[in-house]
Amino acid sequence: MDDQAPRGRFFDRRRRANVEGGRQHRHEVKVTPEEEGALLRKANAKGITIPRLLVESALAEDGAEIPSDRRSLLVDMFAAHRTLASLGNNLNQIAKATNAEGSVPPELREPLRHTLDAVRAAALAMYEAIDEMPKP
Repeated sequence: MDDQAPRGRFFDRRRRANVEGGRQHRHEVKVTPEEEGALLRKANAKGITIPRLLVESALAEDGAEIPSDRRSLLVDMFAAHRTLASLGNNLNQIAKATNAEGSVPPELREPLRHTLDAVRAAALAMYEAIDEMPKP
């Protein structure tokens, strides 16, 4: 994950948020060692606990994403947005230097090429993330 990804309870919380009055009902689920391993891998991949994974998965509509998936997607979208903003700033600086010179100075040709490649990659990542979002 990006070092500059949003932080805070909304994005980092592994457990579900507390509710007023607490949770009154408890369910025990027995699983095999293989099932435990699979649940642990899925929960760790999403950055949540197994109980949270089970509840969110069970309560999700058929084929719908679970809230943890949406949070993960939001983190990716924020990171992509920051990257594009940073790259836009770089392009503005390059455009300013190019306009002053009348052409692209030799020392800026390679950085310009890298910047344009990075902008294309970031835009593609955003399009892919948008495509992954569930359709209403």
